[in-house]
Amino acid sequence: MNIQTATFIGSYVEEKSCPTNALAEFAFIGRSNVGKSSLINMLCNRKDLVKISRSPGKTQTLNFFLINNQFYFVDLPGYGYAKVSREMRKKWELMIKEYLTSREPLQFIFILIDARHEPQKIDLEFVNQLIDWKLPFGLVFTKSDKSGKSKTWENVHQFHDILRSRKETIPETFITSAETREGKEELLGFIEHLIDNKLGKYIK
Repeated sequence: MNIQTATFIGSYVEEKSCPTNALAEFAFIGRSNVGKSSLINMLCNRKDLVKISRSPGKTQTLNFFLINNQFYFVDLPGYGYAKVSREMRKKWELMIKEYLTSREPLQFIFILIDARHEPQKIDLEFVNQLIDWKLPFGLVFTKSDKSGKSKTWENVHQFHDILRSRKETIPETFITSAETREGKEELLGFIEHLIDNKLGKYIK
Protein backbone atom coordinates (compact mmCIF):
# COMPACT_ATOMS: atom_id res chain seq x y z
CA MET A 1 0.00 0.00 0.00
CA ASN A 2 1.17 3.48 -0.83
CA ILE A 3 -0.25 6.27 1.33
CA GLN A 4 -0.63 9.26 -0.96
CA THR A 5 -2.75 11.54 1.23
CA ALA A 6 -3.13 11.83 4.99
CA THR A 7 -5.31 14.60 6.42
CA PHE A 8 -6.10 15.50 10.00
CA ILE A 9 -9.89 15.54 10.32
CA GLY A 10 -10.49 16.40 13.96
CA SER A 11 -10.23 15.58 17.65
CA TYR A 12 -13.13 14.17 19.64
CA VAL A 13 -13.79 13.48 23.31
CA GLU A 14 -16.58 10.94 22.90
CA GLU A 15 -17.43 8.19 20.46
CA LYS A 16 -20.79 9.62 19.41
CA SER A 17 -19.13 12.82 18.19
CA CYS A 18 -16.71 11.00 15.85
CA PRO A 19 -17.13 11.08 12.04
CA THR A 20 -20.31 9.41 10.82
CA ASN A 21 -19.41 8.46 7.24
CA ALA A 22 -18.70 4.83 8.28
CA LEU A 23 -15.27 4.56 6.66
CA ALA A 24 -13.12 1.81 8.16
CA GLU A 25 -11.03 2.80 11.18
CA PHE A 26 -7.71 1.45 12.43
CA ALA A 27 -6.80 2.50 15.97
CA PHE A 28 -3.34 2.97 17.47
CA ILE A 29 -2.82 2.86 21.21
CA GLY A 30 -0.01 2.15 23.65
CA ARG A 31 1.69 3.19 26.83
CA SER A 32 2.46 6.89 27.03
CA ASN A 33 5.68 7.82 25.21
CA VAL A 34 5.85 4.54 23.25
CA GLY A 35 6.38 6.34 19.95
CA LYS A 36 2.83 6.37 18.61
CA SER A 37 3.06 9.74 16.87
CA SER A 38 6.38 8.84 15.24
CA LEU A 39 5.00 5.54 13.96
CA ILE A 40 1.91 7.10 12.38
CA ASN A 41 4.04 9.82 10.78
CA MET A 42 6.37 7.17 9.38
CA LEU A 43 3.49 5.14 7.93
CA CYS A 44 2.06 8.26 6.30
CA ASN A 45 5.38 9.54 4.93
CA ARG A 46 5.00 12.70 6.95
CA LYS A 47 7.11 14.36 9.63
CA ASP A 48 4.49 16.59 11.19
CA LEU A 49 1.09 14.97 10.61
CA VAL A 50 0.94 13.93 14.26
CA LYS A 51 2.59 16.29 16.70
CA ILE A 52 5.42 14.64 18.65
CA SER A 53 5.93 15.57 22.28
CA ARG A 54 8.61 14.57 24.76
CA SER A 55 6.08 14.82 27.60
CA PRO A 56 3.84 11.75 28.15
CA GLY A 57 0.10 12.31 28.11
CA LYS A 58 -0.12 14.98 25.43
CA THR A 59 -2.64 13.05 23.36
CA GLN A 60 -5.92 13.58 25.21
CA THR A 61 -8.53 13.03 22.51
CA LEU A 62 -9.57 10.63 19.74
CA ASN A 63 -7.65 12.03 16.78
CA PHE A 64 -8.85 11.10 13.29
CA PHE A 65 -6.66 11.12 10.17
CA LEU A 66 -8.20 10.40 6.77
CA ILE A 67 -5.92 8.17 4.71
CA ASN A 68 -6.12 8.13 0.90
CA ASN A 69 -9.71 9.39 1.26
CA GLN A 70 -10.66 5.78 2.03
CA PHE A 71 -10.17 4.99 5.71
CA TYR A 72 -9.06 6.47 9.03
CA PHE A 73 -6.10 6.10 11.34
CA VAL A 74 -7.28 6.91 14.87
CA ASP A 75 -4.68 8.05 17.39
CA LEU A 76 -5.87 7.23 20.91
CA PRO A 77 -4.55 8.63 24.21
CA GLY A 78 -1.75 6.61 25.75
CA TYR A 79 -2.43 4.51 28.81
CA GLY A 80 -0.26 4.52 31.91
CA TYR A 81 1.93 7.32 33.18
CA ALA A 82 0.81 10.88 32.48
CA LYS A 83 1.03 14.01 34.58
CA VAL A 84 -2.71 14.48 34.90
CA SER A 85 -5.20 14.20 37.74
CA ARG A 86 -6.82 10.91 38.66
CA GLU A 87 -10.16 12.34 37.55
CA MET A 88 -8.80 13.21 34.11
CA ARG A 89 -7.19 9.78 33.76
CA LYS A 90 -10.56 8.15 34.51
CA LYS A 91 -12.20 10.29 31.82
CA TRP A 92 -9.59 9.11 29.32
CA GLU A 93 -10.14 5.48 30.30
CA LEU A 94 -13.90 5.82 29.87
CA MET A 95 -13.47 7.58 26.51
CA ILE A 96 -11.12 4.85 25.26
CA LYS A 97 -13.39 2.03 26.47
CA GLU A 98 -16.45 3.62 24.90
CA TYR A 99 -14.69 4.07 21.57
CA LEU A 100 -13.15 0.59 21.44
CA THR A 101 -16.26 -1.31 22.51
CA SER A 102 -18.94 0.75 20.74
CA ARG A 103 -17.40 1.95 17.50
CA GLU A 104 -18.89 -0.02 14.58
CA PRO A 105 -16.43 1.15 11.85
CA LEU A 106 -13.44 0.16 14.02
CA GLN A 107 -11.79 -2.79 12.29
CA PHE A 108 -8.50 -3.40 14.05
CA ILE A 109 -6.48 -2.15 17.02
CA PHE A 110 -2.70 -1.84 16.92
CA ILE A 111 -1.20 -2.01 20.42
CA LEU A 112 2.21 -0.35 20.49
CA ILE A 113 4.81 -1.84 22.83
CA ASP A 114 8.33 -0.56 23.50
CA ALA A 115 10.71 -3.20 22.12
CA ARG A 116 13.45 -2.19 24.55
CA HIS A 117 11.71 -3.63 27.60
CA GLU A 118 10.67 -7.01 28.89
CA PRO A 119 6.89 -7.53 29.07
CA GLN A 120 5.37 -4.77 31.18
CA LYS A 121 2.39 -5.34 33.46
CA ILE A 122 0.48 -2.37 32.06
CA ASP A 123 0.77 -3.64 28.47
CA LEU A 124 -0.28 -7.15 29.44
CA GLU A 125 -3.26 -5.82 31.37
CA PHE A 126 -4.43 -3.82 28.37
CA VAL A 127 -4.01 -6.79 26.02
CA ASN A 128 -5.98 -8.98 28.43
CA GLN A 129 -8.72 -6.37 28.50
CA LEU A 130 -9.02 -6.49 24.70
CA ILE A 131 -9.15 -10.29 24.86
CA ASP A 132 -12.00 -10.05 27.38
CA TRP A 133 -13.79 -7.60 25.09
CA LYS A 134 -13.20 -9.97 22.14
CA LEU A 135 -11.72 -7.22 19.97
CA PRO A 136 -9.30 -7.81 17.06
CA PHE A 137 -5.80 -6.55 17.73
CA GLY A 138 -2.16 -6.87 16.77
CA LEU A 139 1.11 -6.08 18.52
CA VAL A 140 3.46 -3.41 17.19
CA PHE A 141 6.86 -3.37 18.86
CA THR A 142 8.40 0.09 18.46
CA LYS A 143 11.92 1.55 18.74
CA SER A 144 13.59 -1.66 17.56
CA ASP A 145 16.61 0.35 16.42
CA LYS A 146 17.31 1.25 20.06
CA SER A 147 17.17 -2.29 21.42
CA GLY A 148 18.92 -4.37 18.78
CA LYS A 149 17.54 -7.38 16.92
CA SER A 150 18.48 -10.01 19.51
CA LYS A 151 17.03 -8.14 22.51
CA THR A 152 13.93 -7.14 20.56
CA TRP A 153 13.07 -10.71 19.64
CA GLU A 154 13.84 -11.93 23.16
CA ASN A 155 11.27 -9.47 24.51
CA VAL A 156 8.76 -10.34 21.78
CA HIS A 157 9.03 -14.07 22.51
CA GLN A 158 8.57 -13.44 26.24
CA PHE A 159 5.42 -11.44 25.50
CA HIS A 160 4.09 -14.20 23.26
CA ASP A 161 4.82 -16.86 25.87
CA ILE A 162 2.77 -14.97 28.47
CA LEU A 163 -0.11 -14.46 26.01
CA ARG A 164 -0.37 -18.18 25.26
CA SER A 165 -2.04 -18.68 28.65
CA ARG A 166 -4.96 -16.54 27.46
CA LYS A 167 -5.01 -16.83 23.70
CA GLU A 168 -4.46 -19.89 21.50
CA THR A 169 -3.45 -17.88 18.45
CA ILE A 170 -0.66 -15.35 18.82
CA PRO A 171 -1.77 -11.95 17.48
CA GLU A 172 -0.24 -10.49 14.34
CA THR A 173 3.09 -9.02 15.44
CA PHE A 174 5.17 -6.30 13.81
CA ILE A 175 8.68 -5.08 14.61
CA THR A 176 9.04 -1.39 13.78
CA SER A 177 11.32 1.60 13.97
CA ALA A 178 10.32 5.13 13.00
CA GLU A 179 14.01 5.92 12.53
CA THR A 180 14.93 3.12 10.13
CA ARG A 181 11.37 2.63 8.79
CA GLU A 182 11.55 -1.04 9.67
CA GLY A 183 8.16 -2.72 9.58
CA LYS A 184 6.49 -0.05 7.45
CA GLU A 185 5.78 -2.26 4.44
CA GLU A 186 4.61 -5.15 6.63
CA LEU A 187 2.17 -2.98 8.57
CA LEU A 188 0.74 -1.25 5.53
CA GLY A 189 0.55 -4.56 3.68
CA PHE A 190 -1.46 -6.05 6.53
CA ILE A 191 -3.88 -3.11 6.53
CA GLU A 192 -4.25 -3.41 2.76
CA HIS A 193 -4.98 -7.12 3.15
CA LEU A 194 -7.75 -6.37 5.67
CA ILE A 195 -9.25 -3.77 3.36
CA ASP A 196 -9.12 -6.01 0.28
CA ASN A 197 -10.58 -9.06 2.03
CA LYS A 198 -12.97 -7.84 4.70
CA LEU A 199 -13.88 -4.21 4.36
CA GLY A 200 -15.52 -3.80 0.98
CA LYS A 201 -18.64 -2.22 2.49
CA TYR A 202 -16.58 0.55 4.06
CA ILE A 203 -14.30 1.47 1.15
CA LYS A 204 -15.47 3.85 -1.56
